[in-house]
Amino acid sequence: MSLSLPDLLALIGYLIIVMAIGLYFSRKNTSTEEYFVGGRSFSGWVIGLSLVGTSISSITFLAYPGDAYKTAWLRYLPNLMLPVAIFVAAYIFLPFFRRGNTITAYEYLEDRFGPSIRVYGALTFILGQLVRISIILYLLSLLIHELTGLSPEMSIIIGGVFVAVYTIVGGIDAVIWTDVLQTIVLMVGGLFCLAVIIGSLPGGLEQILSIAAEHGKLAFAELKGDELIPVDWSFSLQDKTGTMLLLMGLTAWLTEYSANQNTVQRFCASKSDAEARKAMFVCAFTSLPIWAFYMFLGTALYVFFQVFPTDTATQILNGEQKAEQILPYFINHYLPSGVAGIVIAAALAAAMSSLDSSINAISTVSIIDIYKRFSKTEKLDRHYLTVAKIIAVLVSIIMIVGAILLMNAETKTLQDTATILVSIVSGGVLGIYLLGFFTEQGDARAVWSGLILTALFTIWTILAKKELLPEGWDLPFDLYYTAIIGNLLMFLTGFFMSHVIFQRHSPVGELSVWGRIKEKKKL
Repeated sequence: MSLSLPDLLALIGYLIIVMAIGLYFSRKNTSTEEYFVGGRSFSGWVIGLSLVGTSISSITFLAYPGDAYKTAWLRYLPNLMLPVAIFVAAYIFLPFFRRGNTITAYEYLEDRFGPSIRVYGALTFILGQLVRISIILYLLSLLIHELTGLSPEMSIIIGGVFVAVYTIVGGIDAVIWTDVLQTIVLMVGGLFCLAVIIGSLPGGLEQILSIAAEHGKLAFAELKGDELIPVDWSFSLQDKTGTMLLLMGLTAWLTEYSANQNTVQRFCASKSDAEARKAMFVCAFTSLPIWAFYMFLGTALYVFFQVFPTDTATQILNGEQKAEQILPYFINHYLPSGVAGIVIAAALAAAMSSLDSSINAISTVSIIDIYKRFSKTEKLDRHYLTVAKIIAVLVSIIMIVGAILLMNAETKTLQDTATILVSIVSGGVLGIYLLGFFTEQGDARAVWSGLILTALFTIWTILAKKELLPEGWDLPFDLYYTAIIGNLLMFLTGFFMSHVIFQRHSPVGELSVWGRIKEKKKL
């Protein structure tokens, strides 16, 4: 793909603005308080839009349209639980993360369960994010390679260095404001695509709706063979049902708003509890329409290529090529000059908004939860700020090396191994927080009991998936529901052990919901 001059100018202009934001905020970063939480000065709408940018990645831009193009809207169903999870997080979880001058999600774990659980939470987050950003950078490099013709390795290095520079020098201020910009660019890029489709179809929007409805493309349906089957709403651990997918979504979003530093760090950067809550609701009621829009864009692409069929579009629909390729194919062949540059900028924005947040969050957790927490001597704040930037540099290097390893791997073995490792060590993290929030029992011993059992459960599911277990050891549930069962197992094991064997003798006070209620009654 070769870019026209208008496309190139649009793309370069966007990149210059992003870098300028990072350089502008570099002047403010004179303390760790500013570098990590922006002086706790952000309003709700800014934080809310930055949360949208963080949660929306290449998955939204490529996978959602691809899924709707090939199947229907089943992938959207778990997202409907986001408002429920945010309501719970806003009024139950948030006070635990906004007490005092908390910066990370894992400080609560030490206060509630002890330092070992804090370190566990921090290390699993760091490990998971290192794997995640390597994969995202690898996917971003594929686009850079196609646009520029640079070698895959050079595409990774250029993409990684660019994101690293504005993130490292600009701190959380740059991350938040570039995420706001990237959210806007992402939406504008998608709107351009839809406008071109509507303008090209003889019947416009009405034709999209009529053909999509006729073919069942707007339903919550699963593709079985060549037929779209509407999802069943029963309760079942063996099948993908609407009810179970909603539960899966609730589990995922509760985890996002309790155990993910990318999210919790933004709570802490808000100027007040009220602004933090506003941010969460801004995120919910902005994300849902954006996700729905990109699903609808995939539906519109299906109708477009029904009316104007091509061999490539047919191959993607039949599964001969990956569904995620449909939007890049459309951008490459059907968007007018200038518009394509804006849409490509949106694709870059989708990836960069995830990378910058994770680099800053890893640096924050490394300093606050590990380096500063276990330093034997207290250093000047300037020292911790310098080390934070050094860690961000190291994280960026690891990200680039990881992406290059993925690029050169002949098979998916490396990516699978990394994903499996993260699954084993991070399973049940939501269960830890729920045990802390909703019970007054439990200490590190009870939590470790639950973590060990959850890890064994995860190993069982992985071995069963790879058909490495003896006959009769097959899973009695769909792998989609591993997270639900794992977190429930963690919570129930910790709860049981805390009441039967590892009883807690010291009160938890306001570190649990019940403790907070008791304190309020005293007042």
